[in-house]
Amino acid sequence: MSCKVRLMEDGSLDEEPLTLKEIAYQKLCNNLDIISNCTDDGPHTLSPGIVLTNEICDAFLENFQRFHRPLDDRVICLFNDTRRTSLKIVNLRYSTLTSTGLETLMRHKLFALSMWYCHKITVQSHHLLARYGDSLRSLELGISSHLLQNAEPNEKEPVDFQLTCPHLRRLVLNGVVMHHRLQFAHLQDLSHLDLTSCVLANFSLEALSMLPNLHTLILFNVWPIANQLHAICCLRRLSTLDISISSTGNGHGTYDLPDQTLEMLMDNLRHLTHLDISGTNLAGNGVATKESNCVNTKQEQQFGPTDIPGLASRTQRPLQFLGLYHTAHWACKRHDIPALEVAGDANEQQILTAARYYHDRPVLLTRVLNDLYHLFRFENCKDIHTALDVVLCAMDRHLKFKHMQISGSATLFYIVKGRDRSKFGTLLRNHIIRTLLNGMEMHLTDDTMLRNGYLTLTQFHMPMDVLFEYERLIKILLHGVSKTEQEGFVQRIAIYLLNTLACQVDGRQKLFLGELGVVSTMLTLIKDRLTRSVFDDVMEVAWSTMWNVTDETAINCKRFLDGRGMEYFLKCLNTFPDRDELLRNMMGLLGNVAEVKWLRPKLMTQEFIEVFARLLDSLSDGIEVSYNAAGVLAHIASDGAEAWTIKTPSRQHVLERMVAAIQRWNIKSERNINYRSFEPILSLVRCYETPQCQHWAVWALANLTQVYPDKYCQLVEQENGIQILTELIEHESPYFEIKRIARIVIEQCDLGVERMVEG
Repeated sequence: MSCKVRLMEDGSLDEEPLTLKEIAYQKLCNNLDIISNCTDDGPHTLSPGIVLTNEICDAFLENFQRFHRPLDDRVICLFNDTRRTSLKIVNLRYSTLTSTGLETLMRHKLFALSMWYCHKITVQSHHLLARYGDSLRSLELGISSHLLQNAEPNEKEPVDFQLTCPHLRRLVLNGVVMHHRLQFAHLQDLSHLDLTSCVLANFSLEALSMLPNLHTLILFNVWPIANQLHAICCLRRLSTLDISISSTGNGHGTYDLPDQTLEMLMDNLRHLTHLDISGTNLAGNGVATKESNCVNTKQEQQFGPTDIPGLASRTQRPLQFLGLYHTAHWACKRHDIPALEVAGDANEQQILTAARYYHDRPVLLTRVLNDLYHLFRFENCKDIHTALDVVLCAMDRHLKFKHMQISGSATLFYIVKGRDRSKFGTLLRNHIIRTLLNGMEMHLTDDTMLRNGYLTLTQFHMPMDVLFEYERLIKILLHGVSKTEQEGFVQRIAIYLLNTLACQVDGRQKLFLGELGVVSTMLTLIKDRLTRSVFDDVMEVAWSTMWNVTDETAINCKRFLDGRGMEYFLKCLNTFPDRDELLRNMMGLLGNVAEVKWLRPKLMTQEFIEVFARLLDSLSDGIEVSYNAAGVLAHIASDGAEAWTIKTPSRQHVLERMVAAIQRWNIKSERNINYRSFEPILSLVRCYETPQCQHWAVWALANLTQVYPDKYCQLVEQENGIQILTELIEHESPYFEIKRIARIVIEQCDLGVERMVEG
């Protein structure tokens, strides 16, 4: 496992930027039409006249998967012509290619083939090894790659196959049932053999004694192994031996004579440098018995002290690596361990070592990540960049393992929450966010995974840090809002994040929110709570979210009206009359709707106008509700007397009440509102036919420029507001109070310019 997270020279944590070559491959992977011809659903065929070297072909497949593109038979068709393309090293992970695609690859006489989580490759394809395996030097068949095994998890019948790959140097099998007729003698070049989780059945490891170059033997989760120990002892050239077990809970990994068994292995395998006995009792209990006390004393005199009796012969020549993760009697916590590097759970270094060594053992790795989580939560982790790297690597490599994604995301939360967060570079932040979204997307129905992901995302700066994955994040948040438990924590945090994103993005992204159904989803939440007469923070934030997504986005305003939004507005007003925040959010939303000229006729009913007029006198949330009610009425009235199609209340009566309300407001009132543009307000400044509308508009500008001059004086200047206000002052129609307030705005903006010059 390669470490990508680096401690940079400036003290920050980040990943190395893409090289120019990697950027070129990324561009190519995202635009296959550069080198291929393809119909919508058809295969990609290499364009005429293009020839790709081996270096390009191998790197293309690697980067295609790296940049999270689906590698299937359609893409593999690029390599149909072995005269114009050349593949040697192929690593497949989460690919959906079938036997057809695999045959296309193997016709290239591959040097190395690795397959993990390629669930469409079945045992019916194992004949491809016999046909094309002669050139293979390395073959790796990981989890869910059923080339040599039945896909059914409970199917333990062996597949009748032979490894007709005579030049193999490295062989990795996972979960294969080994039949007794399986021959290894012809694999004279084999040096690395990994039989993780394989079922030996009647197969004897004595068959390996014919392999003169075998130096690495991995028998992780292979049990029983006790009756094979003598065969293992005959493999005198071994430098690496792994006889670890993932769990001792079922009795696996328990030896009758652990000290003597381990000593026997050490006496026979004198070239061992790497040994893994995790999950077993081979390290003994760490307590000297009367029978062994005399023996141990002699060993100490000869070799030196050790707390693992079976390794007494290695005290002067310690192992380079020793796996003691979850061994019986907590062997990893002992003091005198004859190894330079130990995988265990006694401390930070051991946990991180275990994570690095066990990166392709997802069940075991999940436990290691859980240990790392507890380290971050209850203690302290110093090596942040290594911890980040092992967590991200684990989650990326084993996306489908739900519990690993849960443990990893919980650990990421505490890493991101910590004091080192400010040191994260952009590439590293993007990697963390992308990894979280991948896990959440894969396990969308698991509330714990969603909760962990949402909580971790709250630690980032919204929306800046997530804009590169904005659309995917919105879809995941909408699922959390609509498909999880009503009033549950996941729903509340999801709608909080959704509202945060809706509040601080531009018009294009607001359109996208509407297209994905944000408005209809919010209305559904509100309807549910009205049905149950329940007011909660979800209802309040739902209105706030719609207020944000309708801002200067007419189509979302229409979606609100078409979704019976006004009906729910009236029901909320009557059911929860004393909820100030709710009323503010609803009126803010209706202010956005009223800014859309072609939607205003839908607000022109006696019932709606009476409600808006009544709210002019509201003291709810300071002036906010009264201010927004006046804004709605000002926009409606700006369409002229002919557009006022109701008899009562009369237009003149409503305008008089609106002016009376404006005159009651304190122009220094602090506000709970955010304008990105003054265009709707400035359009009312030009409404000379209805001065009352101008009154509301100039008051709004005066209030905002006085209370928040740094932000809003500049906005008035940018949108030609000074000229528009000057024209108003010079016009004969507006009454004195309007012109007086307009002068206040101009004077305030002039002061703002002076402050900028002085600054």
